[in-house]
Amino acid sequence: MRVFVTGATGFVGAAVTQELLKAEHTVLGLVRSEASAEKLKAAGGEPLRGSIEDLDVLKRAASSCDGTIHLAFNHDFTQFEKNCADDLKATEAIGEVLEGTGKPFITTSGTLGLKSRPLATEDEMRDPGSSPRTPAEIKTLELASKGIRSAVVRLAPSTYGDGDRGFVYMLITKAKEKGASWYVGDGTQRWSSVHRLDAARLYVLVLEKGIAGHSYHAIADQGIPTKEIAEVIGRHLNVPTESKSAAEASSHLGFIAWALSIDSPTSSEKTQKEVGWTPTHVNLLDDLNHGTYFET
Repeated sequence: MRVFVTGATGFVGAAVTQELLKAEHTVLGLVRSEASAEKLKAAGGEPLRGSIEDLDVLKRAASSCDGTIHLAFNHDFTQFEKNCADDLKATEAIGEVLEGTGKPFITTSGTLGLKSRPLATEDEMRDPGSSPRTPAEIKTLELASKGIRSAVVRLAPSTYGDGDRGFVYMLITKAKEKGASWYVGDGTQRWSSVHRLDAARLYVLVLEKGIAGHSYHAIADQGIPTKEIAEVIGRHLNVPTESKSAAEASSHLGFIAWALSIDSPTSSEKTQKEVGWTPTHVNLLDDLNHGTYFET
């Protein structure tokens, strides 16, 4: 397949590009800079300059390819609502040109905040008002009724590995700034996790085998207590590990405090059975202990 990938040189996107090429697909990747274009060409893909706000570019690219994987998202949390609105517009624009084609269209969401217990599952449908990012996920699933093999990959709150700039990296940065590694309350809130290379392989499997209208969970570890993550960070930085109230954490950590406050254990059992996915890479705590997070 010729596959259009937004975010093709990002943290997860670069790994998805490699997995696609390894599976003998070709990649047309959306890139925002000349440096990213050169990076994609060196990897074996074809760059397309633009951003997810360039809706006509997205439409032309998606219609010219056999499948689309939408990974691009602006992670500047100071304008989170705008970024989510841009994500929804991009999803709608691509969906518009794919109607009736039967082509696969895979978009990206997250598992944080799913509420079913004891483990959140792929079948849980989000309340439209649960997050500014939810409408794009709902829109993707609705497109399945319009002749598109649309599906959502929900990423774990900790999608980790070399080059991570997500929540764990932010916690390490804040611990350096504050001289202490923080968790909220008793720290029993659990984060699921997945290595970015395992997540990348799942995107390709969903592209090839995914069922229209289904959500898939990129989850390896179902839930690690946030206190354990904070303790590993504190030990490596040689700073104390401290509990903070939600209000205290919010005033100093901003958006990350919200994530630390949520208990969100999550299953990927259905995903693994449906597309034959098995996570194989090192787990989060081992990666923290032996990976590159604390290298200067």
